[in-house]
This record gives sequence, C-alpha cells and structure tokens, in this order.
Amino acid sequence: MRVLITGGAGFIGSHIVDAHIEKGDDVLIIDNLSTGFEENINKKASFEKIDIIDDLHNIFESFRPQIVNHHAAQINVRRSEKDPIYDARNNIIGTINLLLLAKKYQVEHFIFASSGGTVYGEAEILPTAEDYHLNPLSPYGCSKVAGEFYIRSLLKDSGIKYTVLRYGNIYGPRQNPLSEAGVIVIFITSILKGEVCTIFGDGEQTRDYLHVYDCVAANLLALDHPPGIYNIGTGIETSVNQLIEILKEIVGRDFEYQHGPPRPEEIRKSCLDWKRAREVLNWRPRTSLRSGIAETYRYYSSI
Repeated sequence: MRVLITGGAGFIGSHIVDAHIEKGDDVLIIDNLSTGFEENINKKASFEKIDIIDDLHNIFESFRPQIVNHHAAQINVRRSEKDPIYDARNNIIGTINLLLLAKKYQVEHFIFASSGGTVYGEAEILPTAEDYHLNPLSPYGCSKVAGEFYIRSLLKDSGIKYTVLRYGNIYGPRQNPLSEAGVIVIFITSILKGEVCTIFGDGEQTRDYLHVYDCVAANLLALDHPPGIYNIGTGIETSVNQLIEILKEIVGRDFEYQHGPPRPEEIRKSCLDWKRAREVLNWRPRTSLRSGIAETYRYYSSI
C-alpha cells in the first residue's frame, strides 16, 4: 500500500508512519519541519520537505498514493487567535490543496485528523457524541470544522472514501514540550528540569487524554472499516489537578507547582463519547492514563 502522510515528522504523524512501515507499506512523508523533527522520521520512509500549501502535483504524480493521511496542521489555539490568517492558510488552504490532488489522482482513502477537543466548543453534554452540534470557539477549531466540511463537499460522489477522526488530547513519546496542547509532557519536562509546573486557573478544567499508541490504532483500523466521522477518546474527564496527583505518584516525590491566571479562551470541560468507534471500527482505548503517563515519563527521563 502506498501511503502519503502529511506531518509525518511530527508527534502523532511519526508514530503513524512507524505503524505503516511495520505493516510493510510504502510510505512518503510530507512535512515542512516547522514543528516536526528530522529525528522522528523513520529511515525506511521517503521524505519530502515541503509545505502542504505548495504545489504538490509532482509528488502525487510520481508517488501515486492510495492513502492520504492528513496530520500536518497549525495546532496552537493561541496562535490561531493572534494570527487567524496563518492558521487558515495552513489548516484550510492546505487541506483543500490535498483534497483537490486526492481527487485528481484518485486516492482510495483520505483520513483527516480533526479535533474533538475544539469542534464542539463548551459542550453541554459530556461525554460528547459525534452528532452534537459543532460550535468551535477558536479560529483553530473553526479551521478543523472547515476542513471537515471541505472534505464532504469536495469528495462527495468522487468514489474516494474519507474518514474524519476527532481526537481527544493526545499525549505520549515525541510530543513537543513546547506545544501548548501537551500539558502532560510540559509537566514532565518541567519536573525533570527541576522547574515549577504552572497550572492555569484553578486546575479543575478537564480534558479527555488519550495515549498516542491508541490514536495510531484508530488510524489503522479506519482503513479496513466503513468511512465516517469518529470520536477518538476515552470518555473520561481528567482535571489538571488530577494530572498533578498522578505525576506525584509516578515520580515518587513532591515537586513544585503553582497556579497562574486562567486562560480566557480555554474550554472548561471536554470529553468524548467513543461508542461509534467501538461499534464500527472495533476500536477501544487500551492504555490507562496512569500507565500511559508512566511510560511517557520513562521516555523523557531517558533522552
């Protein structure tokens, strides 16, 4: 299988690359390395350093991908607030560029990484199912919703299958500690450096944390099951304060932490209903939060 993976030098994308290489697939990575790292790139994969908004015709012409797995994105919510044009250029125009090429070269299946943590906004029903109304509160969330609608619009009646995966908060090895989305890894690196962990607000804001290996499993299962829109999470709310307590247990000692001012744009609670993924994709989260954080702590302790 010829698989083109955008963002394949990044956190989630590089793990998906590894999984396809292990399956024996022919993998081509597209990444501009703005947030990805060369050391994440599997040596058995081909690599093109290029932006998804650039002219990619020659790449599609020569590689002829059967699968496009689209993970390249601007993922910083605060940057999307400060520079929504930059966010839209990457997340909307870049996605459209890929969709038009997927149609032209008759890709078999298009997988899109969306954001279950932002597309529903401040949902009144938790865990939140896929049929809950979309209400993004940030330009980043808007760009993900727009991507989903462009996929439906441009790929309808094309014969191309498409799957949208709405992720919870993914964490694990290779996550960039400078990324705002990676609170678990941010805390771990602060602890290892002897720095103070900062909790924004009262720490009672919740997220649905999913280990990256479970996320990868959903991407692979999507290829062999009916296309559609799927929440990929655990259905469990975990507060930032609870993360601190779990980390204390894992580290085996106290560490310094402080409360900073709340982030005004931050969603208070987020949690995903993954029943559809269980019933249709035969997928389930298999990594408990405590064991996943412990494995992630060991990883960052060793590098």
